[in-house]
Amino acid sequence: MTKRAWMTSGLLIGTALLVTGCVPEQKYNDLLTSYKGQEQQLLTTQNELSTARANEDRLRTQIAATMADLEELQKRIANGDPDMEAWAKKYDELKKQLAMLEVNQLPDDLTKELTALQSQYPDVFDFDARTGMLRFKNDFTFDSGSDQLKPGASTVLAKLADILNSNLASKFEVKVVGHTDNTPLVRTKSKYGTNLMLSVYRSASLRNALVKDNVSAGRFQIAGYGEYRPVVINSAKGSSENRRVELYLTPLSIDMALDTSSEDRTPAEAPVATKATTPKAAPTKAAPVEDETPTK
Repeated sequence: MTKRAWMTSGLLIGTALLVTGCVPEQKYNDLLTSYKGQEQQLLTTQNELSTARANEDRLRTQIAATMADLEELQKRIANGDPDMEAWAKKYDELKKQLAMLEVNQLPDDLTKELTALQSQYPDVFDFDARTGMLRFKNDFTFDSGSDQLKPGASTVLAKLADILNSNLASKFEVKVVGHTDNTPLVRTKSKYGTNLMLSVYRSASLRNALVKDNVSAGRFQIAGYGEYRPVVINSAKGSSENRRVELYLTPLSIDMALDTSSEDRTPAEAPVATKATTPKAAPTKAAPVEDETPTK
């Protein structure tokens, strides 16, 4: 075989190997893409399941309490309580509350208010009416590696506080949960230490801003998961979707009338400290001095 023939044969064999090698690589890429999609769907499902479990115990307690109230009202009505009309009205209200607790939905009017606010600020937060969750996007809410709210976020939170203080939302408590991506802290590591602590600080900052706007301090819980509960797969530079603070509105588990937290008081309501005065002592007469003549 001539040199040219050998070269031609080698080229054909190399081309065949290259072509056959591309097929497995394409399949690998397709499988990798499919895997990433399934993993992201799993992360989303895990977050939804976590939310449902967090609310389950509270809802069970509230449903049991409401059922007990309903049974008491039924007894009163059956026994001919003189204030039948008022008790019947209370009975109907409790039945509506029970139905709302069982489906875990926000009232329609409250949902409309929150949806309208989100439509004004779509770059700042998302709202999921099904779970009663507001998801604030950290890149529009906080500076990188910081728990200080941006001025624009404070404006949105002030409007959210108005909704939370309305009659529509007054029976709901607010759980504030912070999250980060997996990018290690550098510039602010000495202050926060870890992404976990940064997420807690951010939850507290958002909560404090709402309390400053007169939302009752006793209605809040705060938590932080750092980088450990992503909603999407982090890239080499993290993910803006994972950098977030979530607010969950759930029915109140306590009677807020019993909340006497000093954090909620305005300066006019706070007790005024009075300067203690010490009464002047009455002048005392000097005791007579005895003649101390030395004895001999």
